[in-house]
Amino acid sequence: MSAPVDLSVALGPLALANPILTASGTFGYGLEFAHLTDLGRLGGIVTKGLSVAPIRGNPPPRVCETRGGMLNSIGLQNIGIERFLAEVLPGLERFPPRVIVNLFGVSVEEYVRLAARVEPVAGVAAVELNVSCPNVQRGGLEFGQDPEILARLVRAVRAVTGKPLIVKLSPNVTRPVEIGEAAKAGGADILSAINTLLGMAIDPVSRRPRLATVRGGLSGPAIKPVALRVVFDVARQVGLPVIGIGGIETVDDVLEFLLAGASAVQIGSALFRDPTTAERLVTALADRLAADGVGTVRELIGAVRLPS
Repeated sequence: MSAPVDLSVALGPLALANPILTASGTFGYGLEFAHLTDLGRLGGIVTKGLSVAPIRGNPPPRVCETRGGMLNSIGLQNIGIERFLAEVLPGLERFPPRVIVNLFGVSVEEYVRLAARVEPVAGVAAVELNVSCPNVQRGGLEFGQDPEILARLVRAVRAVTGKPLIVKLSPNVTRPVEIGEAAKAGGADILSAINTLLGMAIDPVSRRPRLATVRGGLSGPAIKPVALRVVFDVARQVGLPVIGIGGIETVDDVLEFLLAGASAVQIGSALFRDPTTAERLVTALADRLAADGVGTVRELIGAVRLPS
């Protein structure tokens, strides 16, 4: 009888039982799906983005299907950090997966306040910063689009938390490696890539945008080639562990991201169609590695065979 496959991974200071996580904004806060899928099988749960105060989000329509994916303009609707800690986290702590809180703000001070609030909370394993938010102090420029601003933000957050710090990179930049290096300079432990690509859709009959906000974030299989390229470049050049995100639906998708250099992956839009996708991929990955004679998932990380 062959030994079981070892799916465990270590992303710097963050140890995971397996490399399959849920992506922020696609799995609620986690508890909502406990009756549909076995949360205990997951490597980690990344929460819906949390802010200092509750946010109602954008007016509808705020989601629409596109060829090979979907557009969303939810507007970061959430219950706020205090309600999450009081009402949701105690329930999540009953399950084995590591809980990673996704945090966002409109100023450096808000990010710092959020990170400081979760620092003493034992049930929070790590912090992921959504830096694809407009900085009101810089005319609405996204934090993640300017290396200097991003380094300053990450450095300020690093000063108030010792938890593993993940920075989620925006693909809406020309030099993602430079942005990743700025996050590293600020003290990030891990990078996750990518967030959604900006896009839009128009109804040719009504001649109106399909989203009330006109533009939205594109996700799903359509963005996977872009995500793979960013993960490959960042993993090779920045020197931090990377979590791959973007269009992952099958075990082959997972393998591609691992080979490109990701140490773990987040499952996003696929969960809207089937909330059991992440759980099923844990099983599928173990089965695939066993069939291929691979003893540990770590053997695959960055093992793409490049042309000589």
